[in-house]
Amino acid sequence: MNNFIVRTLSAIVYAVLVIGSIVLQPLCFGGHPLLFGVLFMIISTLAVREFHVLSGADVRQQSMAMIANALLFSTLYFLFYGDMVWHSLLLAYVAIMLLALIVQLFRKNDNAIQSWGNLCAGQIMVALPFALMNGVIMHNKFLLLALFILIWANDSGAYIVGSLTAKLPKGNHKMFPRVSPAKSWEGLIGGFVFDLVAGYVFYHIGWTAEMGLVNSLIFALVVGVFGTFGDLMESLFKRTLGVKDSGRFMPGHGGVLDRFDSLLLATPVVYFLFIYFANYIR
Repeated sequence: MNNFIVRTLSAIVYAVLVIGSIVLQPLCFGGHPLLFGVLFMIISTLAVREFHVLSGADVRQQSMAMIANALLFSTLYFLFYGDMVWHSLLLAYVAIMLLALIVQLFRKNDNAIQSWGNLCAGQIMVALPFALMNGVIMHNKFLLLALFILIWANDSGAYIVGSLTAKLPKGNHKMFPRVSPAKSWEGLIGGFVFDLVAGYVFYHIGWTAEMGLVNSLIFALVVGVFGTFGDLMESLFKRTLGVKDSGRFMPGHGGVLDRFDSLLLATPVVYFLFIYFANYIR
């Protein structure tokens, strides 16, 4: 019971912070959503740290990865809002990545390529998806809010339908029991149904009206598909390392990566498919 209360309170705080930072656009500085930028730079930095802790990086490597993440997030933050300071931040980011490689010359490390490769992997798999959220919120803050809600709807639908079908005489059909024993194909379909309903609602309340109804539903399904794969990707990562949670930052929920894993694939796909290429085609 106590664990349930802790999980519930933690989830409420998490939801309030995420929704508040996206919706409260009046809290801006120079036209930038300052609250969102500060909060998600902190969140992404913690997520990158968790990634490198799990991969066995020492404190020095973790610190360098966290600095690189902050620079990448800041670069895209100012780039998307047209502030020319992004040039300087980009140079600083490239410099820190090159410095991380040069540092390997002075370390007693038999596998310098693996160490630097882990740094690059953390930037691509974790830091970049968070940084691209700046592009989504710049285009339409409600599109980013819809992205989060679709992830939550997918998780809820998958859990509800998966739990119900597990009680059937023959049970349900597991997707990847080696990676995530609880996930089932029935739950996957349930998550997609919840997403389609949410996508339909988002269109009619105007959040995704610019896409049209069909593209709004496609958007919802894309988030569901790649959100699921993002979740499975992090589960595979943890299974390989033999750990249950990515950290203990969120009481009752594990680490930051455990809460944002579904967004690691969904965010880049949403940005490039529904914003970048859509605008390019126009």
